[in-house]
Amino acid sequence: MTIILGIESSCDDTSAAILKDGVILSNIIASQKVHEAYGGVVPELASRAHQQNIIPVVDQALKKANVSPEEIDAVAFTRGPGLLGSLLVGTSFAKGFAIARQLPMIEVNHLQAHILANFIKEPGVESRHPSFPFLTLLVSGGNSQLIVVHDYLKMEMIGQTIDDAAGEAFDKCAKVMGLGYPGGPVIDKLAQTGNPDRFSFNKPQIPGLDYSFSGLKTSFLYFIRDELKKNPEFITQNLPDLCASLQKTIIDILMSKLKKAAKQTGIKQIAIGGGVSANSGLQHAVHQEAEKAGWEVFIPRLGFSLDNAGMVAVSGYYKYLAGQFIQLDAVPFARTSLD
Repeated sequence: MTIILGIESSCDDTSAAILKDGVILSNIIASQKVHEAYGGVVPELASRAHQQNIIPVVDQALKKANVSPEEIDAVAFTRGPGLLGSLLVGTSFAKGFAIARQLPMIEVNHLQAHILANFIKEPGVESRHPSFPFLTLLVSGGNSQLIVVHDYLKMEMIGQTIDDAAGEAFDKCAKVMGLGYPGGPVIDKLAQTGNPDRFSFNKPQIPGLDYSFSGLKTSFLYFIRDELKKNPEFITQNLPDLCASLQKTIIDILMSKLKKAAKQTGIKQIAIGGGVSANSGLQHAVHQEAEKAGWEVFIPRLGFSLDNAGMVAVSGYYKYLAGQFIQLDAVPFARTSLD
């Protein structure tokens, strides 16, 4: 029997999870509302909130799983990438817990964890998991990548954004429209009643399998600026259509490279990971293409697609089985590659 404590603190969500023999028994997340007033995550405020949340969150995770600290076999924690101050809180707690209980520590790459969220198992829940190799579209506020997953711990990035990520494009464009933060879910909701073909925005032509979203953000900003000069009520009068058109553009950019990658690799097992994987328009587009191309699609449920410790725990579990542990002098890193 193996019990793993997972810790996630890469951005603005403090999370702890308990995994027993590959099954998630608890996954507690404390979100931070303080950033909404600033239109984005404020690193200093995020790290302070993590300090307040980390102990109560771990305590709740243990109690919900009906597991005592003495039963934990190893501590898995997000080492990076992410906000350095936030990561320091999670890393420091993991070290303290490991030292107190004389437990091994397991570092987890945040990007790999999003991918391995597709292997999360829950008690009494029938789940589907991709088989190797499979192709993953990893889309979040900080990353837009295409990855071939050869094994639990062997992944190959074949495409990535050269500037901004898809999630950042959603959030920055939402801010331009005065929708607040995080903007992606708001745009998704408003887009349900809008006309996606009403407006057209820039789609950068990047060679290969790489992405770019900076041009889209710029074209959207200039479009809104010019329209507001002619009609100060333009955003209010056209909000659903603006959201639907913007969302369609971002999804078209994502899907064009995903289809290209699937064709080049010949892989038909397709997984979607990261916070943007919860977007209903993207999910619809992926399933629609799956019917045409014969893909088998895998998308974690919402609670495991956003930042959470469940994905950290499952990643730590496979590293535990492989004997991949880390020393106590490990420090977090703000940036890192998938490897």
